[in-house]
Amino acid sequence: VQLVESGGGLVQAGGSLRLSCVASGFTFDDYALGWFRQAPGKEREEISCVSNSYGTTYYAESVKGRFTISSDNAKNTLYLQMNSLKPEDTAVYYCAAVIWYGRRCPEAYEYYHWGQGTQVTVSS
Repeated sequence: VQLVESGGGLVQAGGSLRLSCVASGFTFDDYALGWFRQAPGKEREEISCVSNSYGTTYYAESVKGRFTISSDNAKNTLYLQMNSLKPEDTAVYYCAAVIWYGRRCPEAYEYYHWGQGTQVTVSS
């Protein structure tokens, strides 16, 4: 199982980026998939996830209304569309996956597979 993120970069405040997470070695059907971020000196934060067994999604308050999680199951790819970016969104962004049959999204410690991360930098 492997997760590879891409799509990070440098963007001005107010701009947009779309992150991708390509998965190999499994299909999404029985998985929960999440996006996390970690800024320097801060704890890792779960910002969005989708539980495919129930089709439920979650967004942290800090990104609600600006970020959208989606997936293309045919391409085994998870996306995070990020709009109206702010300097405080600057962080390394990670995708994660775990076999999951619950309605709620997993806690960070419950995820089993992690990508290597992609840097997002938002300038003011």
